[in-house]
Amino acid sequence: MKRLKVFLSYLRAALFLIIIWHIASLLADKPFLPLPLKAISEFFNLFSQGIITSHFFISAFRVLVSIIIAFVLAVPLGMLLGRNKKVDAFFAPVIYILYPLPKVVFLPILVVFLGLGNAPKIVLITLVIFFQLLVTVRDASRAVPYQSLQVMRSLNASNWQTYQHLIWPYCLPHVFTSLRIALGTAIAVLFLAETFASKNGLGYFILDAMEKREFGEMYAAIIAMGLLGLLLYETVDFVERKLVKWQ
Repeated sequence: MKRLKVFLSYLRAALFLIIIWHIASLLADKPFLPLPLKAISEFFNLFSQGIITSHFFISAFRVLVSIIIAFVLAVPLGMLLGRNKKVDAFFAPVIYILYPLPKVVFLPILVVFLGLGNAPKIVLITLVIFFQLLVTVRDASRAVPYQSLQVMRSLNASNWQTYQHLIWPYCLPHVFTSLRIALGTAIAVLFLAETFASKNGLGYFILDAMEKREFGEMYAAIIAMGLLGLLLYETVDFVERKLVKWQ
């Protein structure tokens, strides 16, 4: 029942956006803004023929791998920084310098060092997600209630047990909140990375269609990228429901 309500809410939102798009297309009356039904028809046509399928899965692969790498690296380090003042004092200046810096500026450097394949895109997206997760988890780890830590000490819990049974569960909801926020940025960075010296991915497909003035294909790929973002968002929600059952 709950999933049906979610589906209906997405359906209402999609219909609302289609209506706004349709009105804007009629008012503009320009080839660069086709009617939504034409773009949607082109979307299904491209997928049925397999023209855009490989680009979709390549983009999905890049984002998913980036999320996994960033999660594995940022979460343990963030918990450690939040609970260890000496380690945090060493890394904090580095974080304060790199976190506000737009990671996109590293793309040309990554392409030079790593080539034109998946590696530079994955590293770039990983950097974006890594720092967002790291800062969030560090702050969450630092905010673990003192009383809870005292309870763990009274039970003679080791540092590992404290991290496993207290700090990790306390930080986990914040991790998923941070992931949701990071996903939007990750998709934007994915688009930029795939339009720079790239020969595949949805970003490349969108730019290529625009240059060929195939606006129906361009908007179909934009729909595909929006669908990718939605699927990733729903995946994060699904994993959160499985791992954070107490919320």
